[in-house]
Amino acid sequence: MRTIDTPTSAGLGLRRGLLPSLLAMDDGAVDFLEVAPDNWIGVGGKFGEQLAQLSARFPISAHGLSLSLGGTEPLDMDLLKRTREFNERFDVVLYSEHLSYTSDDGQLYDLMPIPFTDEAIRHVAARIRQVQDVLGRRIAVENVSYYAAPYQALAEIDFINAVLAEADTDLLLDVNNLYVNSINHGYDAEAFLARLPVDRIASYHIAGHYDEDIDLKVDTHGAPVKSDVWTLLASAYRRFGVRPTLLERDFNFPPLHELLAETGHIRMMQMAYADRARLLEQTRAA
Repeated sequence: MRTIDTPTSAGLGLRRGLLPSLLAMDDGAVDFLEVAPDNWIGVGGKFGEQLAQLSARFPISAHGLSLSLGGTEPLDMDLLKRTREFNERFDVVLYSEHLSYTSDDGQLYDLMPIPFTDEAIRHVAARIRQVQDVLGRRIAVENVSYYAAPYQALAEIDFINAVLAEADTDLLLDVNNLYVNSINHGYDAEAFLARLPVDRIASYHIAGHYDEDIDLKVDTHGAPVKSDVWTLLASAYRRFGVRPTLLERDFNFPPLHELLAETGHIRMMQMAYADRARLLEQTRAA
């Protein structure tokens, strides 16, 4: 089975609504597919067979939805065990979860923001370390979009950096979420990037959003990537280097060739910035 063995990798989110198109896709059309293991664990029949077919042709990354890293209830050890089995079965190289909570006496079916406090840092970091121990691997956590920000004793960037250090984990940098948050909460996205630790960036996500107003953006994953998000991704590549980058699209699916045009744009950007980095290294060595 192929692996995501190069930073210059452009992937696409595997959604059931896209299955017929993905199955008909040429080998090499994308470099990897990303799934939410929570939605596939224990799935058999036609869907299970289709996932097996795709995993034989494309490397698989996994992006969890339900561990509720910021929750107060005990971690779901059965889900963790089954997630580890899923990761091992599909040779998952990149595994990530959301820096949020999703349960409170039951599933909330949303990614809720964690209070930006010192107590929350200690709580979340301990749960991430426990997850890494059970899964037997280092994970990455994703910065999430949020619209209400309860109990902000710290700035978002200080909270994220503290969690990464305390948990000794990596960051899946969602560039669209960063852009949306920067507009909605009035901070400088470039300044945010400048304070992230270079050695913690594992991979990137990009997606589309909805412009509700000039100062209100809604993270939908239901539209093409906007120009400001492409620009911010370019800034991330310059600052942190090229990493595997995933295009997320959850609904309003266009024809596959339009999604492949966006993943193709990712590849083009990755090659340009990888070439630039090589030239810079050669110049320094000369």
